[in-house]
Amino acid sequence: MYSKRRNIKKHFLTLMIALSALSLILGYAGSTGSIKAATDPEELEHSLVLVSEEVKLSVVSITTVKVFKHPSTGGGRYHGDQYGRGPGDRRGRQGNPFDDFFDKFIPKAPPKGEYKTQSLGSGVIVRIDDGKGYILTNNHVVADMDELKIKLSDKREFSAEIVGTDEQTDLAVIKIEGENLVAAKMGDSDILKQGQWAIAIGNPFGLSHTVSVGVVSAMGRSGVGIANYENFIQTDAAINPGNSGGPLLNIDGEIIGINTAIFTRTGGYQGIGFAIPVNMAKAVLRDLIDKGKVTRGWLGVAIQNMDASLAEQFGVAVTEGILISDIQDDSPAKEAGFERGDILIEFD
Repeated sequence: MYSKRRNIKKHFLTLMIALSALSLILGYAGSTGSIKAATDPEELEHSLVLVSEEVKLSVVSITTVKVFKHPSTGGGRYHGDQYGRGPGDRRGRQGNPFDDFFDKFIPKAPPKGEYKTQSLGSGVIVRIDDGKGYILTNNHVVADMDELKIKLSDKREFSAEIVGTDEQTDLAVIKIEGENLVAAKMGDSDILKQGQWAIAIGNPFGLSHTVSVGVVSAMGRSGVGIANYENFIQTDAAINPGNSGGPLLNIDGEIIGINTAIFTRTGGYQGIGFAIPVNMAKAVLRDLIDKGKVTRGWLGVAIQNMDASLAEQFGVAVTEGILISDIQDDSPAKEAGFERGDILIEFD
């Protein structure tokens, strides 16, 4: 009897320690001011259910159609990879683990004459104006497509029109017209912290409005080679082919990022995904709606991040900052007096 009671006591203490640790974690999540603390697991579960139910009204499945014309003579065969992508298609580059996940369905041997290919992606309604719903998604989901079909969680379907695209950030805005559209709330990615909740909703492998949960694994990931402007949120929330363009959310159901790519050696989820921060997306969204394109400032410099190797090469002690590796003629940087080889460690 003594041994049995001792085991019960031991298990009870283990349970209490685990619950105390969970309470501390959840309490810390609420200390930032942007995340509401959950006082117990049931409350946390309820929060996740609310996010799923409310935000999925704004998440859309995107089916795109591309029309190709195949020569009627010559008997040539379409030469693409195992997904039908040709050598000029950057989506899912073979051998590159930093793949986006825009699901492609293309026949390997298309029939002669005109034929169509379908692709799947995701998006989220972020603004409603005079019956028009503006949807934020990825550029690589909708660029150069001939047809865009949108499906909501209530099964309604719409034809969409491209408002504008920005290849530099891999973002795009499309719009639909309809009644009772619901826009998701956009959060603030600048206040995100590593370890906070991350919820992905999208269309993986055509399974519409799928919800997965993880955390913010890291912030400020760059050098991935997916877009020219990279400042990715890294997450372990499960995202797969077809999730491209869908939202990454916090525990309050606010958009914190747009899911864009995964690190994978298998083509599927391996615990590392990347999302464009929503604050970057806000600026692109505004320009695309107002102007149809993104307007950026121009300095006329090429730069490199400083590291120990460059510091040794230039005979300096600093390993932070940037090296100006080139200056364009007649550029603002040239006029301001910058020179090739300058090292900048701070700016006003």
